[in-house]
Amino acid sequence: MLSPISQHDAEEALREVLVDMAGSSATARDGQADAVVELVTNRGRVLVVQATGWGKSAVYWAATRANRAAGRGPTLVVSPLLALMRDQIDAAARAGVTAATINSTNHDDWDAVYERMRANTIDVILISPERLASPSFTAKLGELTGRLGLVVIDEAHCISDWGHDFRPDYQRIATVLLNTPGVPVLATTATANARVTTDVAGQLGTDTRVIRGSLARSSLRLDSLPGMNAIERWAWVSGALGQIPGSGIVYALTVAEAERLAGFLQSAGHDAVSYTGQHDADTRAEVERRLQANDVKAVVATSALGMGYDKGDLAFCIHVGSPSSPVAMYQQVGRAGRAIDDAVAILLPAETDERLWEYFATVGIPDPALAAQVLEQLASGAASLPSLEQSTGARRGRIEALLRVLSVDGAVVRRGQGWEATGRPWTFDAAKYATLRAGREVEAEMMRTYARKQACLMQQLQLALDDPEPAACGRCGFCTGRPVVGDGTPAAEDVDAARLWMRGSSNVVEPRKMWPSGVNGRKGRITGADQGRAIAFADDPAWPEVIGEVAAGHAGEESLAGALRVLGQWRREWPERPTLVVPLPGPDGGRYAVELAEAIGAAGKLPVADVLEWSGRPASSDGSSGARLKQLIDRLTLGQGNHVDGVVLLVAGTYRSGWTATLAAALLRSAGATRVLPLVAHQQP
Repeated sequence: MLSPISQHDAEEALREVLVDMAGSSATARDGQADAVVELVTNRGRVLVVQATGWGKSAVYWAATRANRAAGRGPTLVVSPLLALMRDQIDAAARAGVTAATINSTNHDDWDAVYERMRANTIDVILISPERLASPSFTAKLGELTGRLGLVVIDEAHCISDWGHDFRPDYQRIATVLLNTPGVPVLATTATANARVTTDVAGQLGTDTRVIRGSLARSSLRLDSLPGMNAIERWAWVSGALGQIPGSGIVYALTVAEAERLAGFLQSAGHDAVSYTGQHDADTRAEVERRLQANDVKAVVATSALGMGYDKGDLAFCIHVGSPSSPVAMYQQVGRAGRAIDDAVAILLPAETDERLWEYFATVGIPDPALAAQVLEQLASGAASLPSLEQSTGARRGRIEALLRVLSVDGAVVRRGQGWEATGRPWTFDAAKYATLRAGREVEAEMMRTYARKQACLMQQLQLALDDPEPAACGRCGFCTGRPVVGDGTPAAEDVDAARLWMRGSSNVVEPRKMWPSGVNGRKGRITGADQGRAIAFADDPAWPEVIGEVAAGHAGEESLAGALRVLGQWRREWPERPTLVVPLPGPDGGRYAVELAEAIGAAGKLPVADVLEWSGRPASSDGSSGARLKQLIDRLTLGQGNHVDGVVLLVAGTYRSGWTATLAAALLRSAGATRVLPLVAHQQP
């Protein structure tokens, strides 16, 4: 029989937590005590939708302390990000509770954590939603589920299809955790509009109590500065870092831009460092620590540094390019100004935003034709990811995303290193995904309006989130009629520095290392290209003329100038100087590559050998690596009887998947080349 907890005991637990976390003068915010009482006294279910910094974590720390004092079981917290888990373990200690985590980065600690769970010596266990996909973990969790004192779903908008950061694995929570009778549940988020709130509350249960307040952030001064090109955006950021006090986050939309922008800011004398999902866990943890300690001025990050990162004195948040929704925008700017009176959040819209929004709008929607192929193959027996890639011809990333959806829907299950069909029927919910797609377009239009700064920016975010109390803030760039930092334009010297750095930076082209499976005559490690270089990457503002010449199929003066600049920098790293220039042909005859190769050969007094031949139509750019390579093998060949000596500079117009250049380099090595150095005019993302 569980010991009862009075309303007074619940409120006292909250008071103690607030004092421990914020000092003796701390007082509860409206709704905090109500949430704690509902969870521990009434053992109910609560959805809290409150602004970042309101104190949602204090609610579950207080509920945990009250539960544990009464002899109840531990709290299980489902968190979406490793950064959030690290912060929560530290916050739990400050709140007087003991926390441990089970996630993909601490596998060696799992047994010790399980033992502490069985011994009931942990107050809080933090897990990622992906852990719920593991049969071994859910079996161990089953031993604990019946005696949990509380389940917490942090960043609960991830449960909803309509949430800006929906994750299929979050829906496992409903089947694994929410069906346990008598266990109170707390779901928290700062980024849920009315539709998401209704959806999440419905998943929690019909008696869910919703505690929702205003999402306005009085400490933030928002602004949007449209109309700059990429060079000007970088230059503005560099100038702003010299004017804004404190440290903060500069958000970029892609990994490549985050890395390059951080490099430029470092060259301009700023203490800046990058942070992306491609960094290992230790590197990310060290960057987070440095930012917490104000040992770095700016972290240039992708959305990998987002939900849950808690630094009370974060002074600024700058977006170089627009997030795909105002909800995502609010979630990220919410990192700033949590425990200080004044912080700035500035958007620098980019001309490439629309293309990225389109990608994000469709990336999570399963392809019904591909789903049918995968399910048909799995119905015949278990299959590995590589074999599914080979049989369907689809890219591995698309198959992985599809399997995640099918797994959550119960149609497939993971067994060891492979996948099996469960026999449960699966159908593509066309109406659901059409509605979701339409919702994404509405969000995109909201971001267009926000970027143009046509009304109070804080009020626009509140309206997008269906805030019950939207009002003009009086502090943003629209309300005041002036930029919140400087005069809103980059300094000429900063523009020159950005342009010079962009033209002087290296775009490294990493070679493919292993042949894909299922391609006759090509398997194992690749003997082919060395590391290469590209003149322009993606929508590179440093070389727009080069990108234009590639598109037109004519290598003019700009292409040669760009090539010579790259070669001049690259030559310091060559083990040997090239002795031969070879153009990479294509279905159009490779006119651009031939012209650029001949110009480079003339400038460097090197012979040019047109030894590679292309026949047939263009190879498809879609599909798996194996499917694409099979097409290329039929089209790209080495001219009969050709022999190649020495170090080859392989000149290509474009480079995307890399398989055309990879096959060409392998052919050249088989013909006698000692090294192949790819030089690409335009590397596409």
